[in-house]
Amino acid sequence: MSGKKPTGQQNTLRIIGGYWRGRKLRFPDVPGLRPTPDRVRETLFNWLQGLTLDEDCLDLYAGSGACGLEALSRGARHVMFVDSSAQAAAAINSHLTVLQSAQGSVYTGTAQQFIKTRQLNRTETRTDVPFTRYGLVFMDPPFASDVLRSDCVALEASGLLKPHAHIYLESGQALPQGSESGEFPGNWALRKQGKAGAVCYGLYERYESEA
Repeated sequence: MSGKKPTGQQNTLRIIGGYWRGRKLRFPDVPGLRPTPDRVRETLFNWLQGLTLDEDCLDLYAGSGACGLEALSRGARHVMFVDSSAQAAAAINSHLTVLQSAQGSVYTGTAQQFIKTRQLNRTETRTDVPFTRYGLVFMDPPFASDVLRSDCVALEASGLLKPHAHIYLESGQALPQGSESGEFPGNWALRKQGKAGAVCYGLYERYESEA
């Protein structure tokens, strides 16, 4: 994307629906940070319908926090925001304060670090990182990275997902179909998908492997 946005519009996200509908929030200019477009978010949450209500959610490459904040606005029980940028993480914490929400937590670190830490915590007693299983996960890493498929495999192996969790993926390339041996979880079924410009996006449903 080239060119500058009009003054006052740069780095602004809008919550589309729910309790905070119409609220606008500023986010920092962090390299690789790419909020899910409004039109795509609207489509995603139309797909989800009531699936966010009282659900534990994971925004694994949170960036601006757009997807996780939208989930909170629509009644999620809790959202864990994960981002490797301290600046982005601080902004999300600020958003939660401004919105007076106690239902969000922020982890500063990579998706890989978060998954590994939570895996270790399954067998350890640690009050700082309580073990939670998630029913809704948002995964939209920077398009320049090549971690989406490997992180999906790691997430599936981690035990962090509920039996019928829904996982939203966003990529600059065609989405995996859930059948590539060893490269993507075979028990994730692609239920919905779309494309907006260079953005490919889709919603997967997980089912427990019988193995």
